[in-house]
Amino acid sequence: MKKLNFIGILLFSFSILTSCSSTKMAFNLNEIERTRVLQNADLYLNELPVTVTNSYCARSTGNQHDFYSEGDYWWPDEKNPDGPYIRKDGFTNPANFTAHREALIRFSQISGALASAYVLTHDEKYAQQLVFHLKAWFVNQDTKMTPNLLYAQAIKGVATGRGIGIIDTVHLVEVTKAIAAIENSKSLSKDDLATIKLWFSNYLNWITTHEYGISERDNGNNHSVCWTMQVAAFAALIQDEKTMDFCRNFYKTTLLQNQMDKDGSFPLELKRTKPYGYSLFNLDAMSSICQILSTKKENLFAYTTTDGRNIELGLKFMFPYIENKSLWPYQHDVMYWDEWPVRQSSLLFGGLAYKNKKYIALWKSLKSNFTTPEIIRNMPVRYPILWVVK
Repeated sequence: MKKLNFIGILLFSFSILTSCSSTKMAFNLNEIERTRVLQNADLYLNELPVTVTNSYCARSTGNQHDFYSEGDYWWPDEKNPDGPYIRKDGFTNPANFTAHREALIRFSQISGALASAYVLTHDEKYAQQLVFHLKAWFVNQDTKMTPNLLYAQAIKGVATGRGIGIIDTVHLVEVTKAIAAIENSKSLSKDDLATIKLWFSNYLNWITTHEYGISERDNGNNHSVCWTMQVAAFAALIQDEKTMDFCRNFYKTTLLQNQMDKDGSFPLELKRTKPYGYSLFNLDAMSSICQILSTKKENLFAYTTTDGRNIELGLKFMFPYIENKSLWPYQHDVMYWDEWPVRQSSLLFGGLAYKNKKYIALWKSLKSNFTTPEIIRNMPVRYPILWVVK
């Protein structure tokens, strides 16, 4: 009887392991994303490139090839209409120049969709169309962007550009993933690939050495996180291991230590006028750093500070409020409260890293295509197929 019970226990244990394995295999990101990706990619097959050279703002002190944007939360002073702008945190001024940022976001959306479609189908038409856009931004002399952000998030009467503007190029992160996805395709020549990588090498050098880049690195809130995410992604594309190691150490010793509280929250984001959206954004960006930089040798998802802070703690803090936003105990965002959450990448990356089915199920249940510009702007990870390497 004891022998039969022992065998029964073994069979029961095997059935559990088999069930877990089947559940794990049942999550097929490519299949989940296939319809959405191909529909979006097909929409972009005939789209022409739009770069910074397609528009120009007379307030910019740069030239036609220089990226230019203006700070969102800066408005004319009613008491001094012709004087310097004043800040109204959380309230976006629709009259400010955003055409270059919009072009960059569009480029990122196109890149993510086309590269993901290529991954799914291996059809060169997707890679060929993507190369068309890549060359416009990084290769062609008449249309390419200068590899710096000297004139980003300018403020009328205050600054011609600021380090804080570097967050605008967070949308190039997924572009690097798209480049890597088609790197060996027939459509991307070795010469063009080398030129594209040189552009990113030059930009990486600029944001890590220029005073604007240093100030953005040391900003202290989501800007420091997004600086690190960009630097990590650009370094990964050009295989700059030294810079990637710097980012790993910066994540562990600075970002986690200085930004996450012991309950997993981000106090600097909770103080803002849009604490919910900023908390989601910062958690996504920090999770993306872990996704970019984790290796078999060094898994940042597993890294924990001496006092217990890690990315899993951040997920545990935010998960109940993503699942049921009505539980949010803090101030509601002054704008776009109703539009959040969507498919937050932190849920997917964390769900896979920690084998947490609840995170993945919640990610899958949320909106995957979103049209509100503010949401698009704050979701730099839109095509996770490019991020989750099998």
